[in-house]
Parts: sequence; structure tokens; C-alpha cells
Amino acid sequence: MRQVLVTGGAGYIGSHAVHALTDQGDMPIIFDNLSTGFPQHLPAEAKLVVGDLGNDEDLDHLFKNYHFDAVMHFAGSIIVPESVTNPGLYYQNNTANTLRLLKKMVESKTDKLVFSSTAAVYGNPDSTAPITETTTPRPINPYGDSKWMSEKMITDMAKAHHLKATCLRYFNVAGADDKGRSGQSSPVATHLIKRATRVALGKDDSLSVFGQDYPTSDGSGVRDYIHVNDLIDAHLLALNHLKDQDEIEIFNCGYGKGYSVLEVIAATERVSGKTLNVIMADRRSGDPAELVAVSDRIRKTLGWTPKRDHLDQIIDTALTWESTLP
Repeated sequence: MRQVLVTGGAGYIGSHAVHALTDQGDMPIIFDNLSTGFPQHLPAEAKLVVGDLGNDEDLDHLFKNYHFDAVMHFAGSIIVPESVTNPGLYYQNNTANTLRLLKKMVESKTDKLVFSSTAAVYGNPDSTAPITETTTPRPINPYGDSKWMSEKMITDMAKAHHLKATCLRYFNVAGADDKGRSGQSSPVATHLIKRATRVALGKDDSLSVFGQDYPTSDGSGVRDYIHVNDLIDAHLLALNHLKDQDEIEIFNCGYGKGYSVLEVIAATERVSGKTLNVIMADRRSGDPAELVAVSDRIRKTLGWTPKRDHLDQIIDTALTWESTLP
């Protein structure tokens, strides 16, 4: 049984990782300040330590009282428009706090890390070129910058201190746990599929489409949507692979096909049987036109094989989960 530190483990993606680790017999130790987390969605056998990565005393207490075989680092801020209006929050929560964690890992001789990164590091790439892990990162918002800076710190710390680390660059994560144990629970989430399901269920009055003039097939932004359980499968494979790594690994996590905002809305209407009240709005600052992954590297290196690669299935699990929430 491995003891795995899961920072941000009470949040959306982190909680799915906690369930998956528990399912396979590992012992997750969750470290979360509960600012956006929901501890009621965690397995009863998991250990929750309430604390903040920005608090040195909390970190000291955590690493003094527990030994970790590996770390999965999910904690951070993730809303692109908020990062544009409040960049300091993102450089603090995502970059500075990652450095604090890395220092404690080195100090405690914890040498394995799986890091939650993002496709936002690519910025607004040439839509005619595939987005591979060798695509030059050019973030266009503080969220992407904060994660790119964290990746660079991890790379340097790994070289200097012999850490084994993997950075997973997520594309658009959506859906809910196959067994109905967790999902996106915050009512203020900005993710498109989350918002669309809330409108379909009558929890919100309308759904805004930000931008109608992008250079895409229908003028709305295009994204590569990945089911959260397929993403967590990638985390478990990365965790198991760490022992065989000699240098830092970076993998795209996406299906390799994109859907526009309007296509997602149409799919939500198809799955829910409801017509959504859609409002057309101007573009938001910091949003690229299109982000679609090339995920050949993770498929070949880790043997990752997605099992839920269907937009309607992703939306159906998200809708089912949303219907259970107050």
C-alpha cells in the first residue's frame, strides 16, 4: 500500500483521484483548504488533513506527521477570466505554492510527483499545426503562465534533486465519476458543460456563448473535452510509471478531437431533451480560438487507452451528477 499525498484532493479532479487510489488499494492523504472542495464526496477511509499550501506551518505539520511515497498535486486556481483580473492570486496559488511543495518534498526525500498542468500553457497556437508536447508554450493568460512557470520549476528541481516527475497537460475536463461518487459540485463553476447542464436542469436561466467570430467552423471556440475518469486513469498510469523514469515526462491529456461551444450546446440539448436559453456575448480576454490535443505520446509511453471518448457520454454523466446536487 502506497501513501500518496493528494493536494486539492477534495476538489473536482482531485476527489476522483482519491477514489481511484482507494479503489486500487493505495492510501491517499488529502491536503486541502476546502475553499472549493467538498469533503462529503470523499471515501470514508481516506484521510483528510485541512491545511493550506501557502501556510508554512501547515506544510511542516503535514510532512512531519506523514511519510509519502508519491505526491499528486492538484491544488490551485483554474478560472482563466479570473486570472486575467486577479493575476496575483494565480501566481500565489499555482506558482509560489508549488515551489513551497517542491521544497518540502526535497527536504523530506519524497521523490515522486504527478503534476496537474494545463493546455493553457500553449496559448493560442497555430490552428493548422497539431498541438504536441513539443509545441512551444506561449501562454496568453496568467493561468497558463502560472502553470508553465510551475512546470519549469519542477523540471529544474527534478534535475537538481533527482525527483521523478510527470506533468499532465489537461485539455477540457468534464463529466462525473462512473459510479456517481463525485463530480463538479461548485455552483459557480465556469466550465461549459457544467454550465450547460445547470441550464438544462433549470438551475440557471441562461448560458452565455463568449465569441461568435473565432476562425472556427461555426465561429465559437473549439475545445478537446476529456472525461474525468479517463484523465484519472492517466494519472494512475503516470504514478506507476514514475519508478522507471530517469527524467521529467510531459504528456498531453486529450482525445485529439475538438467540439465547438455550439456543438456542446446541441449535444446537451440532445442528451437532456431540453432547449437551452443561449445568449451570445463578446469574446472573453485570454480565451484562445481552438485547443485540441495530440496525445500519441501518452498512449504509446503509458499505454493509456480512453474508455469514454464520446461527447454525449461525458455530458450524460455530468447531467446525472448535477441532478443530484441541491
